[in-house]
Amino acid sequence: MSTTDYTVTGLTCNHCVMTVSRAVAIVPGVAGVSIDLVANGESTLHVESGEAVDATAVETAVEAAGYHVVR
Repeated sequence: MSTTDYTVTGLTCNHCVMTVSRAVAIVPGVAGVSIDLVANGESTLHVESGEAVDATAVETAVEAAGYHVVR
């Protein structure tokens, strides 16, 4: 199992965390999702996987949920 971290902005509360978590959890290959929330700052999205996960698909899921990945 490996973990890849992404920096995400726009999250302000636990509802935001749940929204992003649900969006990323359905990306093929994702086994688990957790987020260290920094309200109105740069939160860290942790994506666990047992196989390769397309980073672009993760970023697209975050953006589709209404938040932004810092590149």
